[in-house]
Amino acid sequence: MKNPKQYDLEDRTLEFARRVRVIVKKLSRTIANIEDGKQVVRSSGSVGANYIEANESLSKKDFVMRIKICRKEAKESRYWLRLIDISGKGEHEEERKALIQEASELMNIFGSILRKSE
Repeated sequence: MKNPKQYDLEDRTLEFARRVRVIVKKLSRTIANIEDGKQVVRSSGSVGANYIEANESLSKKDFVMRIKICRKEAKESRYWLRLIDISGKGEHEEERKALIQEASELMNIFGSILRKSE
């Protein structure tokens, strides 16, 4: 049985993408939020999708490239999360901060995987 504190990275990236989608649904429908929301939905989903691809890679070089993409997409997700406007919705600010923290942690995890792989 897995340690409850131990995370499967595929599950963790999936949960990150799901949480991003939940907060995007709650955003006010301004032109900027619609466009920024689309971007953060894409990049957050891409983190996990590329991690799955990395686990199915055909070579070490392919694995390293996919992990670099994971790190890049996590960094991009953090950027879009910082940019979206949730003004006037304090309860959403806490979730946004938690998502920004998770994106940063994912960046660090993928960076560590890269250092150990290269």
